[in-house]
Amino acid sequence: MIKRFQVFFASEPAAGIVLMLASVLGLALANSVFAPVYFQILNHSVFGLSILHWINDALMAVFFLYVGLEMKREFIGGALQSLQQRLLPGLAALAGLLVPALIFVAMNWGHPEVMAGWAIPTATDIAFALGVLALLGSRVPSSLKVFLAALAIMDDMAAIVVIALFYSSGLQWLYLLAAALVLLCLYALNRRHVYRHSPYIILGLLLWLLVLKSGIHATLAGVALALTIPLRVVNPHGDGWPPLLQWEHGLQRWVGFLVVPVFGWANAGVSFANISWTDLAQPLVWGIALGLFVGKQVGVFGMVYVGEKLGLLTRPQGANWWHVYGVALLCGIGFTMSLFISVLAFVQPQWQDLSKLGVFAGSLLAGVAGYAVLRLQKPATAEASCVG
Repeated sequence: MIKRFQVFFASEPAAGIVLMLASVLGLALANSVFAPVYFQILNHSVFGLSILHWINDALMAVFFLYVGLEMKREFIGGALQSLQQRLLPGLAALAGLLVPALIFVAMNWGHPEVMAGWAIPTATDIAFALGVLALLGSRVPSSLKVFLAALAIMDDMAAIVVIALFYSSGLQWLYLLAAALVLLCLYALNRRHVYRHSPYIILGLLLWLLVLKSGIHATLAGVALALTIPLRVVNPHGDGWPPLLQWEHGLQRWVGFLVVPVFGWANAGVSFANISWTDLAQPLVWGIALGLFVGKQVGVFGMVYVGEKLGLLTRPQGANWWHVYGVALLCGIGFTMSLFISVLAFVQPQWQDLSKLGVFAGSLLAGVAGYAVLRLQKPATAEASCVG
């Protein structure tokens, strides 16, 4: 039994499965006799913040730290280090952001009270999407997995910019100035080739607190900290691994099996008690669901297809158009990031719950359809599977 658990947690789709189970548990608790206890736990105050706030502001800062480390590694020495490598996933991610946003705006035009949710269907959940790809095994060329991972990273970058620009309010300039000074100190540590972890951790915690007080969402402190962690070791007498790789490796399982599942458990808990069938026809729900399911596939697939026909882009090697279309569908699994943006976009519980229903519907449709399309493809040959 223990060996089976070890094999499961070492598998590629494990993090996505755990996230799904945690989210289903949260949804079930919110609609059971345990609902009062569930919501009481989330609203319980600890050191001035509710447990839900600690999850969304502190735990998710760790998630964004991990995302930032991954982005820096890929841009400096990975799959996104050259302009040519960034072009395909970057343009596909951009189109996959614009089309869902336009669908949402078109469907909610004339409803200014919900327009703040325009960014909800623009996100892609990398854990879920890559988890589905992992379930398909050799039916998906490895080059396509690299493409999806790179696209999701670019998508996360866009989400970070959107959160910073559109979901920050009431800026406190004194705290912002102090945060900038701390960030400058972190940069100085990097430039002076300081590789010990403790100075970065201490200043990182201070940075998070200052950003929390500044009016910018506290999770962005995680990204800022990640960009200061050294990737290249100048001292050849060190322990070998650069600090950034040590941090990324050390956080991987914590993020995949604790941080993100706890977030899903806490934020997927939508109570259906006050939701009627007429609520499901709300433009907010349909704008998000169609933005994820239709907008993502139209944006991503359309950009790759048109780009190749014009001679500007080249689809991933070894992948046919059905492969590209299936991955474009999987990009509509917005789950974690979409839920996170919905919490930032709406204060009113009613709008939060309806937006989450839209996220559930769109992500489920995109995931099932993407899996079905890719499942129908023939397994890749040994030669093709080694490409990328």
